[in-house]
Order: sequence, then C-alpha cells, then structure tokens
Amino acid sequence: SYNIRRGQTDAMTGEKVPRTFNEFFLDLTGLKDKKLAEIQIFLKSRMVPDRELTLGEFEAHPDIVPELYAVKDADRDTERVTGLSPMGDFSEYTGTLAYDGQTQGYDVTETHKQFALGIQIERTFYDDSQFDVIDDLFKGLGRSAHKTRQKHASRIFTSSFSNDTFFYTHSEAVALCSNSHTTTVSGVSTANGFDNLATGALSPVSLTTMITQFRKLRDLAGEPIDESPTELWIPIDLQDRAGEIIKTVEGLDTSSGTKNPHYQRLTVKPWVRLTDVNDFWLTSEKLRKDSLRWYERIPLEIAKMESFDQFIAKGRAYMRYGVLYRYHQFVVGAQVT
Repeated sequence: SYNIRRGQTDAMTGEKVPRTFNEFFLDLTGLKDKKLAEIQIFLKSRMVPDRELTLGEFEAHPDIVPELYAVKDADRDTERVTGLSPMGDFSEYTGTLAYDGQTQGYDVTETHKQFALGIQIERTFYDDSQFDVIDDLFKGLGRSAHKTRQKHASRIFTSSFSNDTFFYTHSEAVALCSNSHTTTVSGVSTANGFDNLATGALSPVSLTTMITQFRKLRDLAGEPIDESPTELWIPIDLQDRAGEIIKTVEGLDTSSGTKNPHYQRLTVKPWVRLTDVNDFWLTSEKLRKDSLRWYERIPLEIAKMESFDQFIAKGRAYMRYGVLYRYHQFVVGAQVT
C-alpha cells in the first residue's frame, strides 16, 4: 500500500512522500503541467463555496414570490386548471333530495419556462490571485437569478391590463383586469359585477369607488362573491399619498374634522417592481392566495466546468418555473389615464 503520510519515505522508491495533498495529486495523476493541474484543483476545491456564494446571495434578498403566490412543487411540463361555477342554493327538504351540479368554467394552461445565465472566469483571475473578483461573479449570478424571479412575479400586476400569455393562456382570452369578462354559465347577465377595471387616479374618492366595485364582483353564476379588499398594491411613487389616505384619522383633504373612512382600512403594499407611476391594484389577501399559483419545477441550481482550449472556467445557473391565476375576482386594477 502507498503510505501518503507527510514526511515519510516510500518503501518501494525510497523517495519522500509529497508534503502536500496537491503535490501528491499531481504525481498520482501524472499531470506534467503543474500550473494547469493547480488550476484544475483550484476549480474543484471552489465548487462548493462558489455554489454557496451564489445561493447565499440569491436567498439574501427579500423574495416576493411566497408572499404573493401560493407556491407549489411541479413534476410535469404543463399545469392545467379548470374552473367550476358555484352550486346553487339549498332547497327545502320535503322528503325528496334535490341534486345540483357545477358548470365547467374557463381553462388555464401554464407551461413552465426555463431560465439560465452563465459567467466566465478568465485564467488571469487565478494567476493574479483575484479571488474577490471570482467571488463577485458568483454573487452576481445569485443576484441576477433573484432579480429575474421578482420581475416575473410582478407580471401579474404589470401585465394585468392586457391578455398576457407569457406563462399561461386563459380560455376566456381577456386581460386579468378588464371590463369584458364573461361567464360560461348560460343565462347569466354580465352587465353588472364582472368589471374589475378602473381608471381613476389614487384618491380617497376613487378608492371608495373601487372598494364598492370590488364588493359587487360576481362569480360565474352571477352571485356576489361577498368579499372585501384588504390590500392596496402601489408603485413606490404613490407610497406617500397612500400613507396619507390610509393613516389619516380625520380631516383628510379637508379643513374640517370629518372622520376618514379609509383609516387603517387596507394594508399598503409598495413595490419597486410596479413600474407605472400611476397604476394601482386592490386585492383580497384570501382570494389572491387562492387564485395565484407559482409552480416551482426546478429550483435554482449551479454548475461549473473548465473550458480547456479557452483557458477559462465557466459557471452557470438554471431554474424553471411558471405562474398562473385561476380567476379574476381577487383584484380590481386601476389603469390610470
């Protein structure tokens, strides 16, 4: 057997055993280019810390995804959700049981998308001991992954006024926030309670109008959903104005001491990813969590390899996920004109 304890003499060759593991590795593998072999050892030794740097940076920033969506694991390429109308009212029981069924609603089909990004580590970074630069590259990969997910999470609002088909397709084929919503239940009028689009700028008056509009929303059968909004999602540009409206006890926009009905009525959700400086959204937290789904197909993964001919190392990150909404009655959106 080959004794690799440091400082001892090999019984077969009479030579000193290498003093370091790297030297032993070079002799054992027969690599003649000591510098190249050292680089290969360096790359292998950094695999775990580089992965930890990327994942650590990815997880170091606040993540809106689990707050905004119901996050679910996925084990297939496509997710399909079919809506159902609610059942009718109970009837008086007089000895014969009345049966009811549900009408099929709209279908939502979501296909998980792949997202990836790579970095290159030049040979000179190793030769010149620029290890902090290498650290920054892998940290940057983690930050980029986080940023990408936050942008995609925000699409549910930022693309809510158009028929967004990036992640999913709805058989209803209208925008999330629209005055053109329909129903699959025959005989149900959509003249009232199906419009979840507003246009007024944020103010106490427009907020009152939108809250009333939300409370009058109807389901596929034309029945009131009987829910109230609990959240106000806004761009950071409206944060001060929203704070005035929600936190003023009395005398809001008036010299009198009139009580403010909006005082602590809603939870204000300012978000830098909401890029239109005027648009805002009312949501019910309960209905939002029930409607919005984020499917995690492949969580963020990291890999690294050496490019032999180009004298560089390459790192890459990969993730796969998708989102959808099941129904629109969780939100009223204001597309301010």
